[in-house]
Amino acid sequence: MRRSGTLLPGLAVLLAVTLTYSNHFQNAFQFDDFHSITDNVFVRSVSNIPRFFADATTSSVYPTHQAWRPLVTTSLAVDYWLGKGYNPFYFHLSTFIWFLTLLLFAAALFGSILGDALLAWFAAALFGLHPAIAETVNYIIQRADLMSTWGLVAGLALYARFPAWRSRGLYLIPVAIGFLSKPPALIFPALLAAYIFLFEEDATIANWPRVLRRLIPSLVLTALFLVLQSRLTPPAFSAGYLSAWRYLITQPYVWFRYFVSFFLPFHLNADSDLSPLASVFTLEAAGGFVFVAALLFSIRLAARNKESRPVAFGLAWFALGLIPTSIFPLAEVENDHRMFLPFVGLALAVTSGVASLARREPSRTIRSVLAAGAVCILLLSAAGTRRRNEVWKTPESLWYDVTVKSPANGRGLMNYGLARMSAGDFNTALIYFERALPLTPNYPSLEINLGIDYGALGRDLDAEQHFRRAIQLAPGDAETHFYYGRWLKTKARDDQAIAELQAAVALNRADMNARDLLLQAYADHGSWALLKPLANETLQLAPNDPVARRFAEMQPPPPQPAAPVLPPQPTPETVLDASLSAYQRHDYEGCIRLAQMALKLRPNYAEAWNNITAANNSLGRWDEAIQAGREALRIRPDYQLARNNLAWAESQKQLAGRAR
Repeated sequence: MRRSGTLLPGLAVLLAVTLTYSNHFQNAFQFDDFHSITDNVFVRSVSNIPRFFADATTSSVYPTHQAWRPLVTTSLAVDYWLGKGYNPFYFHLSTFIWFLTLLLFAAALFGSILGDALLAWFAAALFGLHPAIAETVNYIIQRADLMSTWGLVAGLALYARFPAWRSRGLYLIPVAIGFLSKPPALIFPALLAAYIFLFEEDATIANWPRVLRRLIPSLVLTALFLVLQSRLTPPAFSAGYLSAWRYLITQPYVWFRYFVSFFLPFHLNADSDLSPLASVFTLEAAGGFVFVAALLFSIRLAARNKESRPVAFGLAWFALGLIPTSIFPLAEVENDHRMFLPFVGLALAVTSGVASLARREPSRTIRSVLAAGAVCILLLSAAGTRRRNEVWKTPESLWYDVTVKSPANGRGLMNYGLARMSAGDFNTALIYFERALPLTPNYPSLEINLGIDYGALGRDLDAEQHFRRAIQLAPGDAETHFYYGRWLKTKARDDQAIAELQAAVALNRADMNARDLLLQAYADHGSWALLKPLANETLQLAPNDPVARRFAEMQPPPPQPAAPVLPPQPTPETVLDASLSAYQRHDYEGCIRLAQMALKLRPNYAEAWNNITAANNSLGRWDEAIQAGREALRIRPDYQLARNNLAWAESQKQLAGRAR
């Protein structure tokens, strides 16, 4: 392409895309952004960047979502550093810069294939302004899709535009960046094979050995990253929970839906309620398989003619781009952000196909009409994209849109209810939670939110029932224990609250919310022997965490002035009262000393033994506390307070044993 033929249309396209997305830079963090960004302590320090490449547990606070995408996590840490915190502008700006450079490489690649600068930039604009692309640009953590696609497009563009670089493998540098961002980039050798076969080997079957030889460097790089992905992905990672068979037979129908969305993007949805098909003997399954067969036939037919090979390549790109999310069962059968990679190829195919038809049309008037229609399509696409940006503005706007388009989506209903609950509208939230319940009857997150909402409405019995139900459904999920513990703490049930918060921290050591609340609970409970180790451990995890630093520097309150002097002839009761007073003043040693004095006056005094148990608990002396608690229960087997204090000491000793 001539430089003079690329500059003005290129600037026009980049400006149009920037203006179209000008209303998205302050959009909120959404959905998976919370566990991977705003709750993720590791992205809060650029000093963790080397660790991101060796430890995938830094990518999320949810063990099941921890995937090896080190370059994405690195970019998030840089955004946090630039914005001096969770300023959404810097996160969106970072994503958008990747997006604009992707369009530059896409235009370069399209220009090499089409040989026409204007058409190349139109195809780039058709992709860049498409409303379906807005989800990936707005959804910050899904920049992983954008960055992996960037690697594919940039690698192919460099391969096509700079043949002299091939022998040095320089075109593989951006491909490696894609591999470090998300696994779908691993389809690069297949895309490269299609490019070489169609445009450099004249689509001749006999030339396939030459194609394969030229693929060797990319195949070696792909194999290397496959090994790294396998070894560095934590064992707890889970891509989904659906039936593999039902997921696979649904994908052809999903392909058809994606294809239609390119031309009619009227039903874009952040959380589709499409369910996996139950059998291949359904209209949707049959239609999907017919569509895939027609797509493959179209690719083969277009590959026969040199003029239509860009169409063949674009359609092949569409199919190859969908394979990674089609053969590995995921939690949802479709997502809008999965269209990002395949739509690059579809934009090329459509642009090339329409341009070929226009070239055959002798009438200049009709050509002008087609050109005007193309401009109208871009304008309408831009308007649709700005509307999608508005939908992604807040959790409330996003999830309301989901409830309208997917009324049978229990998770969507729950998340809109959560948005209303966050705004203090607990009654409306409850309506949506209860609508979601029959659709997702075994959903721990819904049970948690019902517990929170009922608690806010003062319905404590209902609240506790749902918190316990959440733990029953997911006993190994830290969140179920954290939210129950948080509610228990508001009810001054400190011992139970601490036990639940300890369980949350044990299940997910990176959960800073649970750590911070447990530190506060220890401080309120006077458990200084437990507070200091937890604060220091948290600082090792997050050296700059202000909450942990505050608790690490906190000192136990000094004992208050001694209680009045005991009478000349004290009774066991007066000495016990003095012991209790010492405990309340945090003078735990004095509490024990006075309780022992009471025992000299009355050897079988269960209340004195209980005071010794409680004071030793506060000092972290679990063996002494257990011994005293057992003595109190020997004397009074029905003494519930002593039973509770003993249970606490035994649980803490057991926990300390596991920690060692």
